[in-house]
Amino acid sequence: MLVPALRNHRTSELARNDPAQYDDLAQHWWQPRGPFAMLHWLVAARGALVPPATRPGAVLVDLGCGAGLLAPHVAGAGYRHVGVDIGASALVQAAAHGVTVVRGDVTAVPLADGCADVVAAGEILEHVPDLPGAVREACRLLRPGGLLVIDTLAATALSRFVAVTLAERIPGAAPPGIHDPALFVDRGLLVRECARHGVTLQLRGIRPSLSGLARWLTGRADTVPMVTVPTTAVLFQAVGRRA
Repeated sequence: MLVPALRNHRTSELARNDPAQYDDLAQHWWQPRGPFAMLHWLVAARGALVPPATRPGAVLVDLGCGAGLLAPHVAGAGYRHVGVDIGASALVQAAAHGVTVVRGDVTAVPLADGCADVVAAGEILEHVPDLPGAVREACRLLRPGGLLVIDTLAATALSRFVAVTLAERIPGAAPPGIHDPALFVDRGLLVRECARHGVTLQLRGIRPSLSGLARWLTGRADTVPMVTVPTTAVLFQAVGRRA
């Protein structure tokens, strides 16, 4: 059974990328077949990039943590999971799932330099008008040798078509209006900005498994695995360590 696209009257009047949309959809964060379904698929792939902690007291800072969807995927890895988000309603849910929550903007994070062994910035950079500022903060939070894990959308015509024109018509892929394609991420700029702050990134493209997506759309599965692809022109992951 397909899940209908969800959009209430207030949400339909908001501008693209307005954070208030997340408050309107707050009750759907943890629904594996709701409007945030694809976020569940992405956090599983993101969590797979996070290695077990190598020291007692290790910290993972989750930028743009939303309702804490990453928490189940890193729960046994040995980190204190600190989530940063501007959405109060989402942070209430994140705290209920064991995340230490901090309300703040990802371009001005109220945490100390070098506090994190891992910084995860999942599906957040394409929502931020100040990409250099968000990158600066993510790198600032890392300890020497700390790991940066990113997934985001590339600033390409193909990405705009897939992630907006197409995805907003597929139930669970993207709530209508949730993205502003003008903010999609310039991959070259991302790599250069990370390098300026001592983090060398490696990028790889990902997408939902087509067979998994078919099973999900027909109600035979509650999740869809992400698979790697040769191109980073739509959705991609990036990882790097601070020198």
